[in-house]
Amino acid sequence: MKVVYNGKIVTLDEEHPFYEKGAIAFEDGRIEGVGPNEEIINKYRGAALIDLENKFVMPGLINTHMHLYSTFARGFGFGGASPYTFKEILEQIWWRLDKLLDTEEEIYYSALVSALEGLKSGTTTIIDHHASYGLVEGSLDIVERALRDAGVRGVLAYETSDRWGKELSEASIRENERYIKKEKDKDFFNALFGLHASFTLRDDTLLKVSDIAKSLRVGFHIHVGEGIEDVEDALKASGKRTVERLNDFGILGNNTLAVHCININEREIEILKETGTTVIHNPESNMNNGVGVAPILEMDKKGILIGLGTDGYTPSMIESVKVAYILPKLHYRDPREGSALSKKMLFENNRIIASRFFNSEVGVIKEGAYADFLVLDYYPPTEVTKDNFFFHLIFGIRDSAIKDVYVHGKLLVKDHRLLAIDEEEVSKKSQEVAMKFWRKF
Repeated sequence: MKVVYNGKIVTLDEEHPFYEKGAIAFEDGRIEGVGPNEEIINKYRGAALIDLENKFVMPGLINTHMHLYSTFARGFGFGGASPYTFKEILEQIWWRLDKLLDTEEEIYYSALVSALEGLKSGTTTIIDHHASYGLVEGSLDIVERALRDAGVRGVLAYETSDRWGKELSEASIRENERYIKKEKDKDFFNALFGLHASFTLRDDTLLKVSDIAKSLRVGFHIHVGEGIEDVEDALKASGKRTVERLNDFGILGNNTLAVHCININEREIEILKETGTTVIHNPESNMNNGVGVAPILEMDKKGILIGLGTDGYTPSMIESVKVAYILPKLHYRDPREGSALSKKMLFENNRIIASRFFNSEVGVIKEGAYADFLVLDYYPPTEVTKDNFFFHLIFGIRDSAIKDVYVHGKLLVKDHRLLAIDEEEVSKKSQEVAMKFWRKF
């Protein structure tokens, strides 16, 4: 048993949201008790005590949509004219990259580096969407190994697509099915069935994966309406828009993550609501690709559960929520918009979404939840309360404030440094692997 004490604890638990001088008792990866210093220390006499020295503590953050495999694109010049449309971005950059990922080292270090960067910025749980068409079979095991070595939790899926032909499409289906059936440590890993997007999936593929997913009782992780191409293709293929087409094949539902949902109309929002489908918002990626702004306020008003991710643009959820906070104000030309929803996505919805996949809750500091929490080096110029902590996060707290990170009760980052992994060695090895990978282009 360990007890961290003398911390300003932001629990995100509605019953007890904030302790000015608080303590957390934890053992075997889970929180045994949270409360005032004296109460917890007296209750758990004999526990190892760790003084937090009046620092702020908050739950570990959750990234509900990530592409760990995208790491090696960082800094690479892909050559030729800059892509203009969303499909050109995919064809000239991402589809070239994922087709050339064909070694264990490439997949492993892509995932490891990004997971470690996320960990140092406070992300302790990642819902990932993987693609490596040069090495499909067993690739999710490699990603799992990287996340396990980093020490973070993961929900993994392989991106099924027909863009590379029937053989690779079927291989990606098998990889999803294999990993979903694989016995996993549900304290750390679970799975979704990965799909790319409607516009790269034929009718027969959608029908097949729908049947498999139903038999396995698993939901999908799929991009929806990210670019206008997704809508145009759905109309051409079926006479219906993207959400309608996917719904016809049983892809939507309360276990499915529909990522982006930018190019959708009112009827499609109704379908997402009716089916209980979860939507994941990725503001920075959408801005970078120039694909538009998702109607998140309209979806939220309908009661759709909306999570926040990064889509591989950054490993940092703190960075993502700052943009999620600002973007609606610009988009709607109304400084009132976005404040409440960005807080809700990061602090409430992501917790609800991710906790579905594990044996205990993530993203909250309370009895029975996983002992995933962050200790911050933050010295505020004004008072911090349960009501204004989020605004301190938006306007004051940065990735550099993440001092210590605990996952499953284990201290993985101390004084801003990784404890179990030599970060410099990982960087050195990653650069070697990346250089070989770049030569393939």
